[in-house]
This record gives sequence, C-alpha cells and structure tokens, in this order.
Amino acid sequence: MKKINVRRWLAALLAGACLSGASLAQTTKPLKLVVPFPAGGTADILPRILAEKMRADFPSGMVVENRAGAGGNIGAELVYRADPDGSTLLVSPPGPIAINHHLYSKLPFDPTQWVPITVVATVPNVLAVSNKLPVKNLAEFITYLKANPGKVSYASQGNGSTSHLTASLFMQLTGTEMIHIPYKGTSPALVDLIGGQVDVFFDNLSSSAQYHNSGKLRILALADEQRSKALPQVITFAEAKLPAMNAVTFFAVVAPPGTPPGIALAIQKSFAQALAAPDVKQRFEDQGAEPRGWSPEQTGLFIKAESEKWNKVIKSANVKLE
Repeated sequence: MKKINVRRWLAALLAGACLSGASLAQTTKPLKLVVPFPAGGTADILPRILAEKMRADFPSGMVVENRAGAGGNIGAELVYRADPDGSTLLVSPPGPIAINHHLYSKLPFDPTQWVPITVVATVPNVLAVSNKLPVKNLAEFITYLKANPGKVSYASQGNGSTSHLTASLFMQLTGTEMIHIPYKGTSPALVDLIGGQVDVFFDNLSSSAQYHNSGKLRILALADEQRSKALPQVITFAEAKLPAMNAVTFFAVVAPPGTPPGIALAIQKSFAQALAAPDVKQRFEDQGAEPRGWSPEQTGLFIKAESEKWNKVIKSANVKLE
C-alpha cells in the first residue's frame, strides 16, 4: 500500500494548525504513543503493530512508551500535560478516556477535554466460565445463577475495569447476583478461571479465545452486535434476547487538549491508512480485534456514547474508586 507523503502530511499540519511551531515540532520530535498499561497485553500489542507500519510516515521516528499505573491515569496525565503539537498521543482502552472520571472522585486531568484522533480497534467482551461450572450454554448459566444467588464468583481485571463493569451490566440486565473477585490484570484472573478458583470472567475476546479453543474454559456468549470471525460458533447476547448486553473494549488514540483539528485529522489519516493494510488487518484479527480507523468526529461521538453508557452502569452498581 502506498505510504502517506511526508511533505503533504507536514503541510497538512501547518495548514490545520496555522502555527509554524506545530509543524516544527513534527520535524524535530518523534511521534510518541503512550500506552498507560504494562507491556504484553492487547493494549500494548496493537499500537506496536501500528508503529511498525507507520514509522516510515514520520521522519523523526515513532516510539511506543508504556507508562502504567493507577488504572491508566498516570500515562494519561503525562499525555494530557504534553505540548498540543501532535507529537505525544495516548493510545488506550476505555478507562482514562471514557470511564475513570465517573469512578474517581478526583483526577489530575479532565477526560472530556481530550482531542479525539481515531479508534484503532474494538474487541468484544465475552462471558467465559470455568469448566467446573455445571453449565453448557447461556440459558443454563442464567438459570444456575438465579438458583444460586450470591454463590457464583466472577473475576475482573480490577475494581472499575471493563470486566468489572461488564459483569455489573450483565447482573443488572438479568436480575442475577454474583460475588466480585478483583485481580490485578487479565493474566492472574485467567489463571484462576482456568484453575477453577473463580467461576466467571467477562474478559475480552483476544485474551480468552485461545483457552476456549483448547478446552481450558468455555465462552458462552459474545457482547457485540454480530458474531466474531475468531469464534463464529459462539452466539451473541443479542441472539439470546439480551440486545442491551453490548460491551466492547475499544482502543482509541487521543491528543492533549488544544491540539489543532488539522493535526488531529492528518494523524488520523496515517492511522487509517495503516489499519487498511492487509497485513495489519490480519494481525489485528489474530488478536480478536476489529480494525476501525474512524474519523476524529466519529471517534468523539463514539467515546461520548460509551462514557454515558458506562456512567449509568457505574451509578447503578455504586462503583467508586479513590
């Protein structure tokens, strides 16, 4: 696929920003993608795939930097306070972009002020259960929960994480009750789910699919509008008459407040072109991720809708973090 012409890209920056300083920043600084979570997970893998593809578009280089901690807030604050010249961007799942300001009483940044660039991918959340749980499908699972209120345990990646909130949404919609067991990340939660120390985990597809395929756990349903190419045999919640049970983990790129629209659009075009490349598409699909590349406008509307949805769940479940 033909790469974006660097001179045109810089010209777009200058025209959009109407500031010679903004264009100068792009010629003297590498593009830094800050991932506010540890290396190794989907949040880290996807931007590294894109960085490999996009590096030639940026004459001063392109780097991925992990700044983990505090539910993504540490890395997010770093980007929030960076120069709004397009040289430092946040690439993150929903937490510090659309959810954390509903969970924490105080944050060192205002997520409503992010300048949206694009959503690079969405990954559906799935209902994964231990092989020790005596259920084979979603209907049996709900029946079992109603017969055993407060006796089934569910793991999460941590308090206020997408897995925690997805489980809360599920319980609200089905009138069921489970016991929350928060972990510090996906890996330890999956280890205990596979070992039978915990019963349920609303994980994202990219983490759980391999264990479903190897028979180490069972995925009963997918929280997306359509079935996944990665697990076409698994039904969606909508097929089971639970259309409101829609929960995807998205990975978005946002810029510091004050970043000019011309810069945002120029960078989005570079991401979109990389995401359209067949090899990138295949590598994303291998991760269970659906490539997107949406415009800044569409990205902003999507983030706003996701934020409003999860705020309702948070309030209903009375989830708060300090």
